[in-house]
Amino acid sequence: MSNTEHPADQVSDDSLLAAIDLGSNSFHVVVARLSQGELSTVDIMSEKVQLAADIDSHKRLSFEAMERGLACLSRFSQLLSDLPRDAVKIVATSALRESSNSYIFTQQAEKILGVPIEIIAGREEARLIYLGVSHTLANTTGSRLVIDIGGGSTECIIGEHFEPLEMESLQMGCVSYTHRFFSNGGITEKNFKHAEHAAMRELLPIRERYKKLGWTSSVGSSGTIKAIKNACIANGFSEESVTRPALEQLKQKILTFENLSELEIDGVKAERTAILPAGLAILIALFHSLEIEEMTFSDGALREGLLYDMAGRLRHEDIRERSISALMKRYHVDEPHAQRIEHTAINALSQVKNSWELDVHAYQEMLSWAARTHEIGLTIAHNQFHKHSAYLLRHSDLAGFTNPEQQLLSFLVRGSRRKFPKDDFKQLPDNRKQAYKRLCILLRLSVILHRSRSGVTIPVVTLKAEGKKLSLSFADGALANHPLTQADLEQEIDYLKNADIKLSIC
Repeated sequence: MSNTEHPADQVSDDSLLAAIDLGSNSFHVVVARLSQGELSTVDIMSEKVQLAADIDSHKRLSFEAMERGLACLSRFSQLLSDLPRDAVKIVATSALRESSNSYIFTQQAEKILGVPIEIIAGREEARLIYLGVSHTLANTTGSRLVIDIGGGSTECIIGEHFEPLEMESLQMGCVSYTHRFFSNGGITEKNFKHAEHAAMRELLPIRERYKKLGWTSSVGSSGTIKAIKNACIANGFSEESVTRPALEQLKQKILTFENLSELEIDGVKAERTAILPAGLAILIALFHSLEIEEMTFSDGALREGLLYDMAGRLRHEDIRERSISALMKRYHVDEPHAQRIEHTAINALSQVKNSWELDVHAYQEMLSWAARTHEIGLTIAHNQFHKHSAYLLRHSDLAGFTNPEQQLLSFLVRGSRRKFPKDDFKQLPDNRKQAYKRLCILLRLSVILHRSRSGVTIPVVTLKAEGKKLSLSFADGALANHPLTQADLEQEIDYLKNADIKLSIC
């Protein structure tokens, strides 16, 4: 794939979509065809990479782990070669979320795949898992508990139909717990108990809240729970689902072995046996803490959730729009004023998008969301409210948004007034800096033009951009009737010098 941005309208109904999940244990890719609003799987690949197994005490990912991951992605890339950029979504979870040098891996991976890699927050991972599970199960009445045990984290979600009600991501996974509690390869009752107790401690903060909300059915996803289910059935401990007695029987079966290297369990693939005891300890802790008696299994998981999330956006059912609307209501945004700024910003974008290389639908979306939320910080304080707004956008749980998206949105809002935020700008990914500086400038100008906060028609402005130069033209005498706007624009000329942009007003 190339590194060029593709317009979003290349993806439509009857298109191929691809989702890649860079998990802490395995990497997965699924390609599906979207037709008449339904997804049908075309191809699937999965490889055990175990990034979480090679993170040191300083949270650094090893060179060997990176090499394994990049080699895997080189093989995945062939499946994506003919797909437009907007038809592919790649997310990374716990291992890359926690490692301090994940940027080294993601930069090299993006060169291989030609698509940005988004390291998602735990709650966003939980939302996507629930979306994938709920779309692969019958739409029954009542709430369901969904649990996904990954390599580095475990997600617990309670939801109804397609809507999650409670979401948590806990720092316990089959790879990290193997490294922590079974690192010497020994299988003992003591190791099991230590792992179970550690998992129960992780569950303490959510235990009572989840039990109080309750659920009518529980569902497991991920390879770990699938392996445990298969082992229970193959060994005659249960018939279809996972039960509490079956888990205890499987544990006793595993304890007949002394070392992970000797472990052989009917129904479990050889490459998964070494992490089975840790995964089982976590699941036993979940059953005990949340008082689960029985659990079914769903093949739907994070990657399926990504596909349905992408399909929803094509049908204009973008969960991010709902998150922005909820944020505006929560912080009592002056919606008519925000809409006026949004309209002006998008109009400005339409005039310079070609000359400033901003002809990508995602840029319009981010500019719109920034315009709508740039004043949410007023609820905290008027003084420096743009900084409060940026903080809220950066650190709130915003369903549908990845961590990089929240960083970019936060930057736009932080830079919407006063001095250009050089320090925040330096922290942006290199391949986003130029575009988001330019989007920030368009937002700043729109805020200036609507400073009076009235519905009175603002002067018609024409924008022309060329590299580091931007000119604003008004009709003769227009600015004379708007002295505050003229003064603000003159001040803006000085502010933008610090952003290496030459602004001229005529």
